[in-house]
Amino acid sequence: MRIWRETLRFPLAVRLLLVNQFGVNTGFYLLIPYLATHLGEDLGMSAAVVGIVLGVRNLSQQGLFVIGGSASDRLGARGVIIAGCALRTVGFALFALGDGLAVLLAASVLSGFAGALFNPAVRAYLAQEAEGRGAEAFALFNVFATAGALVGPLLGSALLLVDFRTSALTAAGIFAVLTVAQALVLPARDVAPSGGTVLADWREVLRNRAFVAFALAMVGMFTLENQLYLLLPDGARRATGWDGAAGLVFLVGTLANLTLQLRITRALKRRGERARWIAAGLGLMAVAFLPPALVGGGSGGPDGWAGAVLRALPVLVCALLLYLGVMVAQPFVLELIPGFGRPELTGTYFGFFYVVSGIAAAVGNTLVGWAMDAGGRDAGRLPWVCCVLFGLVSALGVAWLHRLGSLPARERASVPAPA
Repeated sequence: MRIWRETLRFPLAVRLLLVNQFGVNTGFYLLIPYLATHLGEDLGMSAAVVGIVLGVRNLSQQGLFVIGGSASDRLGARGVIIAGCALRTVGFALFALGDGLAVLLAASVLSGFAGALFNPAVRAYLAQEAEGRGAEAFALFNVFATAGALVGPLLGSALLLVDFRTSALTAAGIFAVLTVAQALVLPARDVAPSGGTVLADWREVLRNRAFVAFALAMVGMFTLENQLYLLLPDGARRATGWDGAAGLVFLVGTLANLTLQLRITRALKRRGERARWIAAGLGLMAVAFLPPALVGGGSGGPDGWAGAVLRALPVLVCALLLYLGVMVAQPFVLELIPGFGRPELTGTYFGFFYVVSGIAAAVGNTLVGWAMDAGGRDAGRLPWVCCVLFGLVSALGVAWLHRLGSLPARERASVPAPA
């Protein structure tokens, strides 16, 4: 109830975007986690073909965030958000209706490009509409996103008892409803011209050394956050010998996020500059990986259920601290980004920031995956130590930029006039 009361204190546009993010994550996680199984087991595709389909979807999204950001700045965030949700409706419907490789590749491209459109546009719109309360708005955004990421897989697993087609059509239906709701309710805003070409805008962003340095310094955050889907589930399974243990990682984080995110953000906002809390959050994310590193990933110990619980504790403590670190840093990171440049280029800055995040996640996961293989059957300490180093380097990078005075001092309040 507290979260909902805080949500109602924001303008209608912000409230809609928060509910929209819950729907986006519900629809996404309802379908995507089960897509590989459908392609491999139901359609009989080889692992290589499955990898191509999934890779095309990821590349279409991560590689085109800049397009979505620039479109948001030039055409207006509202129209880009609506177009992105409409495209994802079509893409997910194609997953349900098509079994051929060409149709599945088209579905992957459309659903990936849809994310590239509305992800930076939603964040740019939210930053503009938050009325000087960007940190709280992005904290609530994180809460709604986390809730959707919890509901989506649960709903998806239930719908899969019918069949994959039902699950995909339900996901498409969710995005169709979101598209209509945004078209009817989301206010239109005037678009301020950037004064140059798209390429000139991109050059301006890339020549902003402070922004580029900050984006690179945040590589640790994206790499460590992605370990929620790679290293931590693997560590939980190895520690307990139970495949379902991976779900405990997400349960711990989701409960912590829903109960603590807004309180943490509001408390920290009153107690110092954002850069300090971003660095502290990154440091906490690094420290999170120390318990598994000290015990070798949770391997060893007595047998039986009691032993499994003891072996899983370091990984679950890691998950809790990692989520807390994200809760500390992420709202202030998203609040900070618009302050690096002109209001007319807010979407472009978000777009480039998320391109860097996609590359960081890919490179970071590759390195952690290599460390997991090098660590042997029980994963060992190496991947956990690598994550500690990733986090510490990022925390020190942000602290160094703050000391140099390279980061925006405070949030830029900019609320466009209604069209």
